[in-house]
Amino acid sequence: MKLFYSPGACSQAPHIVLYETGMPFTLVKVDLGQHRTQEGRNYYELNPKGQVPLLALDDGTTLSEGPVIAQYVAEQAGRQDLLPPVSTFARYKVLEWQNYITSELHKSFSPLFDSRIDAATKSLFIEQLGKKYKWIDSRLEGQAYLTGDTFTVADAYLFVITGWAPGLGVDLSALAHVQAFLARVGRRDSVKAALAAEGLAEAA
Repeated sequence: MKLFYSPGACSQAPHIVLYETGMPFTLVKVDLGQHRTQEGRNYYELNPKGQVPLLALDDGTTLSEGPVIAQYVAEQAGRQDLLPPVSTFARYKVLEWQNYITSELHKSFSPLFDSRIDAATKSLFIEQLGKKYKWIDSRLEGQAYLTGDTFTVADAYLFVITGWAPGLGVDLSALAHVQAFLARVGRRDSVKAALAAEGLAEAA
């Protein structure tokens, strides 16, 4: 398998999940500004959406959308800790979080990356994110991860998205449970490996 990624982008979540499973894969870096892969190939030819992540399988088929890639990888690896079995309520709770992170957090962060958005509009998105993270903080009270004491694909996604906050003016420093969550996930070997591979941290 090949994972097409951009350092620090949402593609880091399935990158972490791949390390969690131990499945063999190779990384292909994408310049999203130029829409070129590290080999110089036009990325639009691979993914007409022009976005990362993209997972290319050995038979040439591809899969996009980070939460779906994470689900595919976890299931292919048989890792029911990362994503519980079909028809179990525990599975739906993980997928519930995946959907919330995608629709309420990820897309609320997106405008903050756009230099064309005025300060007042950005302030509104920052305020909304603050409220959402206060709720998340309350959900994390008394438990290690989003759905309890087991790390899942949703935790990888939340960790990556939340990592954008400091650089975008979203101050989450007062949220003790969120900060403890970030520190806890950041100590995982899979996270350290992904950060190092993306050139964002030294391998521990």
